[in-house]
Amino acid sequence: MKLATLKDGSRDGCLVVVSTDLKKAVKVPAIAQTLQGALDQWQQTEPKLQEIYQALNAGQVEGIIAFDETQCASPLPRAYQWADGSAYVNHVELVRKARGAEMPDTFWTDPLMYQGGSDSFIGPRDDVPLGSEDWGIDFESEVAVITGDVPMGASAEQAAKEIRLFMLVNDVSLRGLIPGELAKGFGFFQSKPSSAFSPVAITPDELADKWQDGKVHLPLITHLNGKLFGQPDCGVDMTFNFPTLVAHAAKTRPLGAGAIIGSGTISNYDRSKGSSCLAEVRMLETIEHGAPKTPFMKFGDRVRIEMLDAKGNSLFGAIDQQVVKG
Repeated sequence: MKLATLKDGSRDGCLVVVSTDLKKAVKVPAIAQTLQGALDQWQQTEPKLQEIYQALNAGQVEGIIAFDETQCASPLPRAYQWADGSAYVNHVELVRKARGAEMPDTFWTDPLMYQGGSDSFIGPRDDVPLGSEDWGIDFESEVAVITGDVPMGASAEQAAKEIRLFMLVNDVSLRGLIPGELAKGFGFFQSKPSSAFSPVAITPDELADKWQDGKVHLPLITHLNGKLFGQPDCGVDMTFNFPTLVAHAAKTRPLGAGAIIGSGTISNYDRSKGSSCLAEVRMLETIEHGAPKTPFMKFGDRVRIEMLDAKGNSLFGAIDQQVVKG
């Protein structure tokens, strides 16, 4: 099943069911006005939404409209929880190697995770407004899950049962602000502005056999200014799978329905697959040449993030955003 949120002038938008080919949609106010509303009552709403989804794909439902990704908000325009992991530890290892720092052994056994701002996500086709190019503007191409209610102390096995939906993420990062913030010992804040999510959120069954072992086994494709930047495989070199990340987030607190947990930047040891953020390319350049050559994003630069199925069809629609002067 594929779900999206259309902008309608309200904070939380209007929930629609989207066809498999991303060409048609239908509003479902009798079931739920918003995606958060559907998640709050998932046991009741999910079967009804699935029924609408099947009828929509068969052209047997009333009220069909053309689906336009440019009219989408992020599936959850705001959320009660957004926590982003760093599941691809080879990426973290690379960061530390570039600055000559040793990596603690615990990084391989205990996930890294930060709590991001979740009150105002950016739409997948909206501009990314920022104050200065000097902030070191970067994208991070990621995958995220939306959960149901996860009890405190849940095991990874329990957490796996509460994964409701998948999305793609552009976790915007301001690399020039990160060192100063981390030096204070209190984590990210200003260096992590509003993130954006894919036009469509999908249920696990849409991934078929590509959802295995708690991982999504498909490439995540990023283009920068129309040129292929990277297509690393999300199922390769993922040290901590999604159930593990969700359980980590729930170790000391319950997660409410609609909590979003991110994978962190997708990264493979096979560098021929490219990268999912500018910082990784700059790290590789620093290791090889002693200094980075690739610049961070400038105003007017555009990033596109998308995932295709085995037949080349877009699964989530595309995040396609231009960085602009805010």
